[in-house]
Amino acid sequence: MKLYFSAGSCGLAPQIALREAGRPFDMVAVDFKTKTTAEGDYFQVTPKGAVPALQLDDGDVLTEAAVILQWIADRNPADGLLPPFGSRARYMALEWLNFVATDLHRGFAVLFSPFLERVAKTRFFEGNLSSKFAYVDEHLSINDYVLGDRFCVADAYLYNVLSWSPRVDVDLSEHAFIRKFMARMELRPSVRASLEAEGLRAR
Repeated sequence: MKLYFSAGSCGLAPQIALREAGRPFDMVAVDFKTKTTAEGDYFQVTPKGAVPALQLDDGDVLTEAAVILQWIADRNPADGLLPPFGSRARYMALEWLNFVATDLHRGFAVLFSPFLERVAKTRFFEGNLSSKFAYVDEHLSINDYVLGDRFCVADAYLYNVLSWSPRVDVDLSEHAFIRKFMARMELRPSVRASLEAEGLRAR
């Protein structure tokens, strides 16, 4: 398999999941500005031109981080990266995946926008994201991971998106349990290896 990524983007979560599952894969860096890779035109991989993309062994390509994470979990059920089909816990995990994708990830995209001034971004955070951070922090005050005491792929996505906070000047100092979650995640070998592979942490 090939995981197409850009360092520090939402390709980090699928990389963590692949490492948790022990699945072999190659990493192909995508240049955001030119939409190219060492292989050539990235639009030939996916017409969306976005990362991540996971090229499967049969050549098919999956996109959208939340979907890729579900595929990895379902292809490796013994690793428990998602609860069993039909269980209430599974739907709770999918709820978290969708919350991260639609509320947090999309919200951060606004904060990264080069077309908005800092004041507008601050107002957007206060009006749209601040309450969501408070919700996450409260949930993590009684849970080590989003489902309790066991890691699942939703944690990888949550960690990935929350790790962008310093890049957009989001202060996590008031969210003690988010900070503890981030530190807890960074103790996982899969997370450390993924950060190192993307050049986000020194070896």
